[in-house]
Amino acid sequence: MKFSKSIVGLALATVLFVGCKNSASKPAEDSTESATNKEVAVAVKPETASFTIDGMTCPDGCAKTIEKKLSEMEGVQSAKVDFDKKQATVNFDLDKLKSDDLVKAVETTGDGQTYKVSNVKTETKA
Repeated sequence: MKFSKSIVGLALATVLFVGCKNSASKPAEDSTESATNKEVAVAVKPETASFTIDGMTCPDGCAKTIEKKLSEMEGVQSAKVDFDKKQATVNFDLDKLKSDDLVKAVETTGDGQTYKVSNVKTETKA
């Protein structure tokens, strides 16, 4: 009986530590609201990067966290992460950032989650 209680306890602890962050513990923040709260300078060399993000397990704990981190980077004009499509689109200033900086930011985001970026495509805006 003690053995089965230990297994149940271990399984419960694993789910709590590995699962997505509980978004109910803090108020949800709209990404468009956070983007408008920071001063966004006009991009000297406007660029758009789109890429696939693998490893996201939920829209609130993963996708929104990545979107927020990208939006807060200096030189980023806007960032949108679509959980269902596993796709991110970031408008940024090539004079301040490179697409590799965005990839590194995504892959180092998270609380134990491993995110993998692939299919990076960039487009220079006129």
